[in-house]
Amino acid sequence: MSKVLIIGAGGVGGVVAHKAAMETKVFSEVMLASRRIESCNKLAAEIEQMHGRKITTAQVDADDVALLQRADPRMR
Repeated sequence: MSKVLIIGAGGVGGVVAHKAAMETKVFSEVMLASRRIESCNKLAAEIEQMHGRKITTAQVDADDVALLQRADPRMR
């Protein structure tokens, strides 16, 4: 199984997060990240209620590539 990171908790990101959360045989872990952690947490609660699956959330500025690389050593 694979892990997936979805950056963006707007309309498209929300749809992708819902679909990824439903694919339990494909994705062992789903993480949703966006500039506004509140948006991520709201979607995560909705996904848990609708699909019974917990997803991880994080606040991140995707325009700051250096920050992303420092945050996750696997991206180096």
